[in-house]
Amino acid sequence: VGVCKQEMFQKKSAVLVDGVILNGPIMDSKAGEKFVEEACKIIMEEIVQKADDVTEKVCEWQAPEKLKQILDLEMRDTGECHQKMLQLCRDVIKYSVKTNHPRFFNQLYAGLDYYSLVARFITEALNPSVYTYEVSPVFLLVEEAVIKKMIEFIGWEEGDGIFNPGGSVSNMYAMNLARYKFCPEIKEKGLSGLPRLVLFASEECHYSMKKAASFLGIGTENVYFIKTDERGKMIPEELEKQVQRARKEGSAPFLVCATAGTTVLGAFDPLDKIADICENYGLWLHVDASWGGSALISRKHCRLLHGIHRADSVAWNPHKMLLAGIQCCALLVKDNSGLLKRCYSAEAAYLFQQDKFYDVSYDTGDKSIQCSRRPDAFKFWLMWKALGTTALEERVNRALALARYLVEEIKKREGFQLLLEPEYANVCFWYIPPSLRKMEDGPEFWQKLHRVAPIIKERMMKKGSMMLGYQPHKGKVNFFRQVVISPQVSREDMDFLLDEIELLAKDL
Repeated sequence: VGVCKQEMFQKKSAVLVDGVILNGPIMDSKAGEKFVEEACKIIMEEIVQKADDVTEKVCEWQAPEKLKQILDLEMRDTGECHQKMLQLCRDVIKYSVKTNHPRFFNQLYAGLDYYSLVARFITEALNPSVYTYEVSPVFLLVEEAVIKKMIEFIGWEEGDGIFNPGGSVSNMYAMNLARYKFCPEIKEKGLSGLPRLVLFASEECHYSMKKAASFLGIGTENVYFIKTDERGKMIPEELEKQVQRARKEGSAPFLVCATAGTTVLGAFDPLDKIADICENYGLWLHVDASWGGSALISRKHCRLLHGIHRADSVAWNPHKMLLAGIQCCALLVKDNSGLLKRCYSAEAAYLFQQDKFYDVSYDTGDKSIQCSRRPDAFKFWLMWKALGTTALEERVNRALALARYLVEEIKKREGFQLLLEPEYANVCFWYIPPSLRKMEDGPEFWQKLHRVAPIIKERMMKKGSMMLGYQPHKGKVNFFRQVVISPQVSREDMDFLLDEIELLAKDL
Protein backbone atom coordinates (compact mmCIF):
# COMPACT_ATOMS: atom_id res chain seq x y z
CA VAL A 1 0.00 0.00 0.00
CA GLY A 2 2.87 2.38 0.86
CA VAL A 3 4.51 1.86 -2.54
CA CYS A 4 1.22 2.58 -4.30
CA LYS A 5 0.84 5.85 -2.40
CA GLN A 6 4.38 6.92 -3.25
CA GLU A 7 3.77 6.28 -6.95
CA MET A 8 0.61 8.33 -6.74
CA PHE A 9 2.51 11.27 -5.25
CA GLN A 10 5.12 11.03 -7.99
CA LYS A 11 2.62 11.01 -10.83
CA LYS A 12 0.36 13.83 -9.65
CA SER A 13 -0.14 16.11 -6.74
CA ALA A 14 -2.42 14.46 -4.21
CA VAL A 15 -5.58 16.12 -2.96
CA LEU A 16 -5.96 15.56 0.77
CA VAL A 17 -8.99 16.27 2.94
CA ASP A 18 -8.69 15.55 6.65
CA GLY A 19 -5.55 13.58 5.88
CA VAL A 20 -7.33 11.33 3.36
CA ILE A 21 -6.01 11.09 -0.21
CA LEU A 22 -8.89 11.58 -2.64
CA ASN A 23 -7.10 10.95 -5.94
CA GLY A 24 -8.24 7.77 -7.71
CA PRO A 25 -10.12 4.78 -6.31
CA ILE A 26 -8.96 2.88 -3.23
CA MET A 27 -10.30 -0.50 -4.32
CA ASP A 28 -8.03 -2.88 -6.20
CA SER A 29 -10.37 -3.85 -9.05
CA LYS A 30 -8.04 -6.45 -10.57
CA ALA A 31 -7.65 -8.29 -7.24
CA GLY A 32 -11.40 -8.08 -6.67
CA GLU A 33 -12.19 -9.47 -10.11
CA LYS A 34 -9.76 -12.33 -9.56
CA PHE A 35 -11.37 -13.17 -6.21
CA VAL A 36 -14.87 -13.16 -7.74
CA GLU A 37 -13.70 -15.39 -10.58
CA GLU A 38 -12.03 -17.94 -8.30
CA ALA A 39 -14.84 -17.88 -5.74
CA CYS A 40 -17.40 -18.53 -8.50
CA LYS A 41 -15.32 -21.51 -9.58
CA ILE A 42 -15.54 -22.87 -6.03
CA ILE A 43 -19.31 -22.33 -6.04
CA MET A 44 -19.62 -24.25 -9.30
CA GLU A 45 -17.42 -27.12 -8.12
CA GLU A 46 -18.64 -27.45 -4.55
CA ILE A 47 -22.35 -26.56 -4.84
CA VAL A 48 -23.76 -26.57 -8.34
CA GLN A 49 -21.92 -29.60 -9.74
CA LYS A 50 -22.56 -31.63 -6.59
CA ALA A 51 -26.24 -30.70 -6.25
CA ASP A 52 -27.53 -34.09 -7.44
CA ASP A 53 -24.71 -36.24 -6.05
CA VAL A 54 -26.20 -38.54 -3.42
CA THR A 55 -22.72 -39.72 -2.37
CA GLU A 56 -22.07 -36.26 -0.91
CA LYS A 57 -23.10 -35.52 2.66
CA VAL A 58 -26.19 -33.43 3.31
CA CYS A 59 -24.35 -31.90 6.27
CA GLU A 60 -20.82 -32.08 7.66
CA TRP A 61 -21.98 -31.86 11.27
CA GLN A 62 -19.90 -30.00 13.86
CA ALA A 63 -20.89 -28.81 17.34
CA PRO A 64 -21.14 -24.98 17.63
CA GLU A 65 -17.95 -24.43 19.65
CA LYS A 66 -15.92 -26.65 17.32
CA LEU A 67 -17.32 -24.92 14.24
CA LYS A 68 -16.39 -21.50 15.66
CA GLN A 69 -12.78 -22.63 15.85
CA ILE A 70 -12.76 -24.12 12.35
CA LEU A 71 -14.19 -21.00 10.71
CA ASP A 72 -12.05 -18.44 12.57
CA LEU A 73 -14.94 -16.00 12.89
CA GLU A 74 -13.05 -13.07 14.46
CA MET A 75 -12.79 -9.83 12.46
CA ARG A 76 -9.39 -8.09 12.73
CA ASP A 77 -7.84 -4.69 12.01
CA THR A 78 -6.13 -5.99 8.90
CA GLY A 79 -7.76 -8.03 6.18
CA GLU A 80 -6.99 -11.64 5.34
CA CYS A 81 -4.99 -12.65 2.28
CA HIS A 82 -6.50 -13.86 -1.00
CA GLN A 83 -5.91 -17.58 -0.37
CA LYS A 84 -7.25 -17.39 3.20
CA MET A 85 -10.46 -15.82 1.90
CA LEU A 86 -10.89 -18.54 -0.72
CA GLN A 87 -10.38 -21.17 1.97
CA LEU A 88 -13.03 -19.48 4.10
CA CYS A 89 -15.42 -19.74 1.16
CA ARG A 90 -14.68 -23.46 0.90
CA ASP A 91 -15.18 -23.92 4.64
CA VAL A 92 -18.49 -22.06 4.65
CA ILE A 93 -19.75 -24.33 1.88
CA LYS A 94 -18.35 -27.49 3.48
CA TYR A 95 -19.99 -26.97 6.87
CA SER A 96 -23.31 -25.59 5.64
CA VAL A 97 -26.39 -27.72 5.12
CA LYS A 98 -26.79 -28.62 1.43
CA THR A 99 -30.45 -27.79 0.93
CA ASN A 100 -30.05 -28.67 -2.75
CA HIS A 101 -29.12 -32.28 -1.88
CA PRO A 102 -31.69 -34.84 -3.11
CA ARG A 103 -31.99 -36.17 0.45
CA PHE A 104 -32.68 -32.89 2.20
CA PHE A 105 -36.30 -33.29 3.33
CA ASN A 106 -36.17 -31.13 6.44
CA GLN A 107 -38.15 -28.03 5.44
CA LEU A 108 -40.81 -26.83 3.01
CA TYR A 109 -38.14 -25.77 0.54
CA ALA A 110 -35.33 -27.72 -1.12
CA GLY A 111 -33.47 -28.23 -4.36
CA LEU A 112 -31.62 -26.10 -6.88
CA ASP A 113 -33.09 -24.44 -9.93
CA TYR A 114 -30.32 -23.29 -12.24
CA TYR A 115 -32.23 -20.40 -13.82
CA SER A 116 -33.30 -19.05 -10.46
CA LEU A 117 -29.69 -19.30 -9.30
CA VAL A 118 -28.46 -17.27 -12.28
CA ALA A 119 -31.17 -14.72 -11.57
CA ARG A 120 -29.82 -14.38 -8.04
CA PHE A 121 -26.27 -13.96 -9.34
CA ILE A 122 -27.50 -11.14 -11.59
CA THR A 123 -29.47 -9.32 -8.92
CA GLU A 124 -26.72 -9.69 -6.32
CA ALA A 125 -24.22 -8.21 -8.77
CA LEU A 126 -26.51 -5.36 -9.84
CA ASN A 127 -27.66 -4.74 -6.23
CA PRO A 128 -30.96 -3.08 -7.16
CA SER A 129 -33.77 -1.88 -4.92
CA VAL A 130 -37.31 -2.13 -6.22
CA TYR A 131 -39.17 1.02 -5.36
CA THR A 132 -39.03 3.39 -8.33
CA TYR A 133 -38.91 2.84 -12.08
CA GLU A 134 -35.92 5.17 -12.46
CA VAL A 135 -33.63 2.95 -10.34
CA SER A 136 -35.20 -0.43 -11.14
CA PRO A 137 -36.91 -0.32 -14.54
CA VAL A 138 -36.51 -3.96 -15.54
CA PHE A 139 -37.32 -5.49 -12.17
CA LEU A 140 -40.47 -3.43 -11.62
CA LEU A 141 -41.85 -4.53 -14.98
CA VAL A 142 -40.89 -8.14 -14.20
CA GLU A 143 -42.71 -8.00 -10.86
CA GLU A 144 -45.79 -6.56 -12.56
CA ALA A 145 -45.78 -9.38 -15.14
CA VAL A 146 -45.32 -12.14 -12.55
CA ILE A 147 -48.05 -10.79 -10.26
CA LYS A 148 -50.45 -10.56 -13.21
CA LYS A 149 -49.79 -14.21 -14.10
CA MET A 150 -50.16 -15.42 -10.51
CA ILE A 151 -53.47 -13.55 -10.26
CA GLU A 152 -54.69 -15.42 -13.33
CA PHE A 153 -53.97 -18.75 -11.66
CA ILE A 154 -55.92 -17.71 -8.57
CA GLY A 155 -58.87 -17.01 -10.86
CA TRP A 156 -59.29 -13.27 -10.40
CA GLU A 157 -60.04 -11.04 -13.38
CA GLU A 158 -57.88 -8.29 -11.91
CA GLY A 159 -55.92 -7.56 -8.78
CA ASP A 160 -52.82 -6.13 -7.18
CA GLY A 161 -49.85 -7.47 -5.27
CA ILE A 162 -46.33 -7.13 -4.01
CA PHE A 163 -43.40 -9.44 -3.24
CA ASN A 164 -42.32 -9.61 0.40
CA PRO A 165 -39.51 -11.10 2.53
CA GLY A 166 -41.38 -14.24 3.53
CA GLY A 167 -44.87 -15.67 3.86
CA SER A 168 -45.02 -14.47 7.46
CA VAL A 169 -44.68 -10.89 6.23
CA SER A 170 -47.30 -11.50 3.54
CA ASN A 171 -49.72 -12.69 6.23
CA MET A 172 -48.96 -9.60 8.29
CA TYR A 173 -49.58 -7.37 5.26
CA ALA A 174 -52.92 -9.07 4.69
CA MET A 175 -53.97 -8.74 8.33
CA ASN A 176 -53.13 -5.04 8.36
CA LEU A 177 -54.80 -4.50 4.98
CA ALA A 178 -58.00 -6.19 6.19
CA ARG A 179 -57.99 -4.00 9.30
CA TYR A 180 -57.44 -0.87 7.19
CA LYS A 181 -60.37 -1.82 4.94
CA PHE A 182 -62.50 -2.38 8.05
CA CYS A 183 -61.53 0.96 9.66
CA PRO A 184 -59.47 3.25 7.37
CA GLU A 185 -59.11 5.89 10.10
CA ILE A 186 -56.63 3.66 11.94
CA LYS A 187 -53.84 4.82 9.64
CA GLU A 188 -53.97 8.35 11.08
CA LYS A 189 -55.64 7.91 14.46
CA GLY A 190 -54.13 4.62 15.63
CA LEU A 191 -55.64 1.98 17.90
CA SER A 192 -57.09 4.08 20.70
CA GLY A 193 -60.52 4.68 19.21
CA LEU A 194 -61.11 1.19 17.85
CA PRO A 195 -63.39 -1.53 19.18
CA ARG A 196 -61.90 -4.86 20.21
CA LEU A 197 -60.94 -6.41 16.86
CA VAL A 198 -61.11 -10.19 16.48
CA LEU A 199 -59.79 -12.44 13.73
CA PHE A 200 -60.16 -16.16 13.10
CA ALA A 201 -57.69 -18.83 12.01
CA SER A 202 -57.57 -22.60 12.29
CA GLU A 203 -55.75 -24.49 15.02
CA GLU A 204 -53.35 -25.63 12.29
CA CYS A 205 -52.53 -22.16 10.95
CA HIS A 206 -48.97 -20.90 10.65
CA TYR A 207 -47.52 -19.32 13.78
CA SER A 208 -47.07 -16.05 11.88
CA MET A 209 -50.77 -15.30 12.56
CA LYS A 210 -49.99 -14.95 16.26
CA LYS A 211 -46.89 -12.90 15.52
CA ALA A 212 -48.78 -10.58 13.19
CA ALA A 213 -51.56 -10.02 15.74
CA SER A 214 -48.95 -9.20 18.36
CA PHE A 215 -46.94 -6.92 16.08
CA LEU A 216 -49.99 -5.01 14.83
CA GLY A 217 -51.37 -4.40 18.32
CA ILE A 218 -54.42 -6.61 17.82
CA GLY A 219 -53.26 -9.00 20.53
CA THR A 220 -52.86 -12.75 20.48
CA GLU A 221 -55.89 -13.21 22.74
CA ASN A 222 -57.99 -11.75 19.94
CA VAL A 223 -57.01 -14.50 17.52
CA TYR A 224 -59.79 -17.08 17.82
CA PHE A 225 -58.43 -20.47 16.81
CA ILE A 226 -61.02 -22.63 15.09
CA LYS A 227 -61.21 -26.37 15.66
CA THR A 228 -60.04 -28.64 12.87
CA ASP A 229 -61.15 -32.11 11.84
CA GLU A 230 -59.02 -35.26 12.00
CA ARG A 231 -57.27 -34.25 8.75
CA GLY A 232 -56.31 -30.79 10.03
CA LYS A 233 -58.94 -28.83 8.09
CA MET A 234 -60.85 -25.92 9.59
CA ILE A 235 -64.44 -26.88 10.47
CA PRO A 236 -66.75 -24.21 8.92
CA GLU A 237 -69.51 -24.76 11.47
CA GLU A 238 -67.03 -24.07 14.28
CA LEU A 239 -65.92 -20.89 12.50
CA GLU A 240 -69.47 -19.59 12.32
CA LYS A 241 -69.98 -20.34 16.02
CA GLN A 242 -66.88 -18.32 16.92
CA VAL A 243 -67.93 -15.39 14.70
CA GLN A 244 -71.30 -15.30 16.45
CA ARG A 245 -69.60 -15.59 19.83
CA ALA A 246 -67.33 -12.62 19.06
CA ARG A 247 -70.32 -10.51 18.04
CA LYS A 248 -72.23 -11.39 21.20
CA GLU A 249 -69.18 -10.34 23.23
CA GLY A 250 -69.35 -6.91 21.60
CA SER A 251 -66.17 -7.46 19.62
CA ALA A 252 -65.62 -6.55 15.99
CA PRO A 253 -64.79 -9.54 13.77
CA PHE A 254 -62.95 -8.38 10.64
CA LEU A 255 -60.83 -11.21 9.21
CA VAL A 256 -60.71 -14.95 8.57
CA CYS A 257 -57.33 -16.53 7.75
CA ALA A 258 -57.77 -19.84 5.96
CA THR A 259 -54.83 -22.12 5.17
CA ALA A 260 -54.11 -23.90 1.90
CA GLY A 261 -51.40 -26.38 2.85
CA THR A 262 -50.74 -26.44 6.59
CA THR A 263 -47.15 -26.69 7.76
CA VAL A 264 -47.26 -30.08 9.45
CA LEU A 265 -50.07 -32.12 7.90
CA GLY A 266 -50.37 -30.31 4.56
CA ALA A 267 -54.11 -29.77 5.03
CA PHE A 268 -56.28 -27.52 2.85
CA ASP A 269 -59.16 -25.70 4.51
CA PRO A 270 -62.58 -25.88 2.73
CA LEU A 271 -62.33 -22.46 1.08
CA ASP A 272 -65.75 -22.35 -0.55
CA LYS A 273 -67.63 -22.96 2.70
CA ILE A 274 -65.40 -20.51 4.57
CA ALA A 275 -66.00 -17.91 1.83
CA ASP A 276 -69.77 -18.33 2.31
CA ILE A 277 -69.41 -17.43 5.99
CA CYS A 278 -67.15 -14.47 5.21
CA GLU A 279 -69.66 -13.10 2.70
CA ASN A 280 -72.53 -13.60 5.15
CA TYR A 281 -70.77 -11.72 7.97
CA GLY A 282 -68.83 -9.16 5.93
CA LEU A 283 -65.37 -10.52 6.79
CA TRP A 284 -62.16 -10.24 4.79
CA LEU A 285 -60.98 -13.68 3.65
CA HIS A 286 -57.23 -14.18 3.51
CA VAL A 287 -55.81 -17.50 2.31
CA ASP A 288 -52.35 -18.43 3.49
CA ALA A 289 -51.31 -20.53 0.50
CA SER A 290 -47.61 -20.00 1.17
CA TRP A 291 -47.06 -23.76 0.97
CA GLY A 292 -50.01 -25.03 -1.06
CA GLY A 293 -50.38 -22.19 -3.56
CA SER A 294 -48.13 -23.81 -6.12
CA ALA A 295 -50.72 -26.56 -6.61
CA LEU A 296 -52.61 -23.93 -8.61
CA ILE A 297 -50.07 -24.49 -11.40
CA SER A 298 -51.20 -28.13 -11.71
CA ARG A 299 -54.41 -28.86 -13.59
CA LYS A 300 -54.56 -32.16 -11.69
CA HIS A 301 -54.07 -30.82 -8.17
CA CYS A 302 -55.48 -27.25 -8.34
CA ARG A 303 -58.75 -28.73 -7.02
CA LEU A 304 -57.08 -28.67 -3.58
CA LEU A 305 -57.60 -24.90 -3.58
CA HIS A 306 -61.15 -24.91 -4.94
CA GLY A 307 -62.80 -21.63 -4.00
CA ILE A 308 -59.59 -19.59 -3.65
CA HIS A 309 -60.89 -17.13 -6.26
CA ARG A 310 -63.34 -15.92 -3.61
CA ALA A 311 -60.53 -14.78 -1.30
CA ASP A 312 -59.73 -11.09 -0.78
CA SER A 313 -56.00 -11.79 -0.44
CA VAL A 314 -53.63 -14.70 -0.92
CA ALA A 315 -50.08 -15.41 0.28
CA TRP A 316 -48.13 -17.65 -2.13
CA ASN A 317 -44.43 -18.62 -1.89
CA PRO A 318 -42.91 -19.83 -5.18
CA HIS A 319 -39.66 -20.51 -3.30
CA LYS A 320 -41.24 -23.60 -1.79
CA MET A 321 -42.67 -26.19 -4.20
CA LEU A 322 -41.51 -24.37 -7.36
CA LEU A 323 -37.85 -23.85 -6.28
CA ALA A 324 -37.69 -20.13 -7.07
CA GLY A 325 -35.04 -19.68 -4.36
CA ILE A 326 -35.39 -18.13 -0.93
CA GLN A 327 -36.91 -15.72 -0.66
CA CYS A 328 -39.69 -15.43 -3.21
CA CYS A 329 -43.05 -14.64 -1.61
CA ALA A 330 -46.02 -12.74 -2.97
CA LEU A 331 -49.06 -11.16 -1.37
CA LEU A 332 -51.83 -11.00 -3.96
CA VAL A 333 -54.92 -8.84 -3.45
CA LYS A 334 -58.21 -8.99 -5.34
CA ASP A 335 -58.89 -5.25 -4.89
CA ASN A 336 -57.49 -3.26 -7.82
CA SER A 337 -58.57 0.20 -6.67
CA GLY A 338 -55.23 1.08 -5.04
CA LEU A 339 -56.12 -0.26 -1.58
CA LEU A 340 -52.57 -1.55 -1.02
CA LYS A 341 -51.09 1.85 -1.75
CA ARG A 342 -53.67 3.75 0.29
CA CYS A 343 -52.97 1.50 3.25
CA TYR A 344 -49.17 1.66 3.16
CA SER A 345 -48.18 4.86 1.38
CA ALA A 346 -46.20 7.57 3.14
CA GLU A 347 -45.56 9.67 -0.02
CA ALA A 348 -41.86 10.28 0.60
CA ALA A 349 -41.05 13.36 -1.48
CA TYR A 350 -37.45 12.34 -2.07
CA LEU A 351 -38.52 9.08 -3.76
CA PHE A 352 -42.00 9.43 -5.16
CA GLN A 353 -41.95 12.86 -6.81
CA GLN A 354 -45.06 13.39 -8.91
CA ASP A 355 -43.39 15.61 -11.52
CA LYS A 356 -41.03 12.99 -12.95
CA PHE A 357 -40.47 12.68 -16.69
CA TYR A 358 -42.13 9.22 -16.89
CA ASP A 359 -45.37 7.56 -15.78
CA VAL A 360 -45.06 7.59 -11.96
CA SER A 361 -47.67 4.83 -11.60
CA TYR A 362 -44.70 2.50 -12.12
CA ASP A 363 -43.17 3.74 -8.85
CA THR A 364 -44.75 0.97 -6.81
CA GLY A 365 -42.55 1.21 -3.71
CA ASP A 366 -45.23 3.09 -1.75
CA LYS A 367 -47.28 -0.12 -1.63
CA SER A 368 -44.62 -1.63 0.62
CA ILE A 369 -43.79 -1.23 4.30
CA GLN A 370 -40.16 -1.55 3.21
CA CYS A 371 -38.10 1.09 1.51
CA SER A 372 -35.25 -0.98 0.09
CA ARG A 373 -36.74 -4.12 -1.42
CA ARG A 374 -35.14 -7.03 -3.25
CA PRO A 375 -36.21 -7.95 -6.81
CA ASP A 376 -37.43 -11.38 -5.71
CA ALA A 377 -39.90 -11.74 -8.58
CA PHE A 378 -37.00 -11.87 -11.04
CA LYS A 379 -35.94 -15.34 -9.83
CA PHE A 380 -39.41 -16.70 -10.48
CA TRP A 381 -39.74 -14.88 -13.79
CA LEU A 382 -36.42 -16.09 -15.28
CA MET A 383 -37.18 -19.66 -14.20
CA TRP A 384 -40.73 -19.48 -15.57
CA LYS A 385 -39.49 -18.04 -18.87
CA ALA A 386 -36.92 -20.83 -19.21
CA LEU A 387 -39.15 -23.76 -18.23
CA GLY A 388 -42.66 -22.66 -19.13
CA THR A 389 -45.81 -23.41 -17.19
CA THR A 390 -45.82 -27.04 -18.36
CA ALA A 391 -42.49 -27.85 -16.68
CA LEU A 392 -43.54 -26.08 -13.47
CA GLU A 393 -46.73 -28.14 -13.49
CA GLU A 394 -44.62 -31.27 -13.92
CA ARG A 395 -42.63 -30.38 -10.79
CA VAL A 396 -45.81 -30.26 -8.73
CA ASN A 397 -47.23 -33.45 -10.21
CA ARG A 398 -43.98 -35.36 -9.74
CA ALA A 399 -43.56 -34.23 -6.14
CA LEU A 400 -47.05 -35.41 -5.24
CA ALA A 401 -46.58 -38.67 -7.15
CA LEU A 402 -43.38 -39.36 -5.20
CA ALA A 403 -45.23 -38.63 -1.97
CA ARG A 404 -47.88 -41.16 -2.99
CA TYR A 405 -45.17 -43.72 -3.80
CA LEU A 406 -43.62 -43.23 -0.35
CA VAL A 407 -47.00 -43.67 1.33
CA GLU A 408 -47.56 -47.00 -0.42
CA GLU A 409 -44.05 -48.17 0.53
CA ILE A 410 -44.64 -47.19 4.18
CA LYS A 411 -47.78 -49.33 4.18
CA LYS A 412 -45.78 -52.35 2.99
CA ARG A 413 -42.98 -52.14 5.55
CA GLU A 414 -43.13 -53.53 9.05
CA GLY A 415 -42.47 -50.91 11.71
CA PHE A 416 -43.67 -47.93 9.70
CA GLN A 417 -47.03 -46.37 10.53
CA LEU A 418 -48.78 -43.44 8.81
CA LEU A 419 -50.50 -40.79 10.88
CA LEU A 420 -53.00 -40.17 8.08
CA GLU A 421 -53.37 -40.38 4.33
CA PRO A 422 -51.79 -37.17 2.97
CA GLU A 423 -53.47 -35.00 0.37
CA TYR A 424 -50.35 -32.99 -0.45
CA ALA A 425 -46.57 -33.56 -0.24
CA ASN A 426 -46.41 -33.88 3.58
CA VAL A 427 -45.98 -37.53 4.57
CA CYS A 428 -46.21 -37.98 8.35
CA PHE A 429 -45.29 -41.31 9.92
CA TRP A 430 -43.82 -43.09 12.91
CA TYR A 431 -41.03 -45.62 12.84
CA ILE A 432 -41.52 -48.30 15.51
CA PRO A 433 -38.25 -50.16 16.26
CA PRO A 434 -38.34 -53.97 16.64
CA SER A 435 -38.03 -53.71 20.44
CA LEU A 436 -41.34 -51.84 20.68
CA ARG A 437 -43.42 -53.77 18.17
CA LYS A 438 -44.81 -56.29 20.66
CA MET A 439 -45.50 -53.76 23.42
CA GLU A 440 -49.07 -53.04 24.38
CA ASP A 441 -50.53 -49.76 23.20
CA GLY A 442 -50.38 -47.57 26.30
CA PRO A 443 -48.61 -44.63 27.98
CA GLU A 444 -45.29 -46.47 28.30
CA PHE A 445 -45.29 -47.44 24.62
CA TRP A 446 -45.95 -43.89 23.45
CA GLN A 447 -43.43 -42.47 25.90
CA LYS A 448 -40.73 -44.72 24.47
CA LEU A 449 -41.78 -44.09 20.87
CA HIS A 450 -41.57 -40.34 21.55
CA ARG A 451 -37.79 -40.73 22.03
CA VAL A 452 -37.19 -42.68 18.82
CA ALA A 453 -37.38 -39.91 16.18
CA PRO A 454 -34.95 -37.53 17.94
CA ILE A 455 -32.32 -40.29 18.24
CA ILE A 456 -32.67 -41.24 14.57
CA LYS A 457 -32.47 -37.55 13.61
CA GLU A 458 -29.23 -37.12 15.59
CA ARG A 459 -27.69 -40.15 13.93
CA MET A 460 -28.60 -39.10 10.39
CA MET A 461 -27.27 -35.58 10.99
CA LYS A 462 -23.94 -36.81 12.33
CA LYS A 463 -23.65 -39.35 9.53
CA GLY A 464 -24.70 -36.75 6.93
CA SER A 465 -26.84 -39.25 5.02
CA MET A 466 -30.05 -37.20 4.92
CA MET A 467 -32.13 -34.64 6.81
CA LEU A 468 -35.68 -35.33 7.86
CA GLY A 469 -37.86 -33.28 10.19
CA TYR A 470 -39.82 -34.54 13.19
CA GLN A 471 -42.19 -33.09 15.76
CA PRO A 472 -44.98 -33.89 18.21
CA HIS A 473 -48.40 -32.60 17.23
CA LYS A 474 -51.71 -32.15 19.05
CA GLY A 475 -51.18 -34.93 21.59
CA LYS A 476 -49.35 -37.22 19.19
CA VAL A 477 -45.77 -38.16 20.11
CA ASN A 478 -42.79 -37.34 17.88
CA PHE A 479 -43.21 -38.47 14.28
CA PHE A 480 -41.33 -37.83 11.05
CA ARG A 481 -42.63 -35.34 8.49
CA GLN A 482 -41.16 -36.06 5.08
CA VAL A 483 -41.71 -33.44 2.38
CA VAL A 484 -41.02 -34.01 -1.32
CA ILE A 485 -40.15 -30.89 -3.32
CA SER A 486 -37.01 -31.05 -5.43
CA PRO A 487 -37.24 -32.44 -8.99
CA GLN A 488 -33.82 -33.99 -8.30
CA VAL A 489 -35.49 -36.40 -5.88
CA SER A 490 -36.17 -39.86 -7.30
CA ARG A 491 -37.95 -43.06 -6.37
CA GLU A 492 -34.57 -44.41 -5.27
CA ASP A 493 -34.32 -41.60 -2.70
CA MET A 494 -37.69 -42.60 -1.25
CA ASP A 495 -36.46 -46.18 -0.88
CA PHE A 496 -33.21 -44.96 0.67
CA LEU A 497 -35.10 -42.87 3.22
CA LEU A 498 -36.95 -45.88 4.59
CA ASP A 499 -33.89 -48.14 4.43
CA GLU A 500 -31.75 -45.57 6.24
CA ILE A 501 -34.27 -45.12 9.05
CA GLU A 502 -34.31 -48.87 9.59
CA LEU A 503 -30.52 -48.97 9.56
CA LEU A 504 -30.10 -46.08 11.99
CA ALA A 505 -32.66 -47.51 14.41
CA LYS A 506 -31.81 -51.19 14.34
CA ASP A 507 -30.41 -51.15 17.89
CA LEU A 508 -33.13 -49.03 19.50
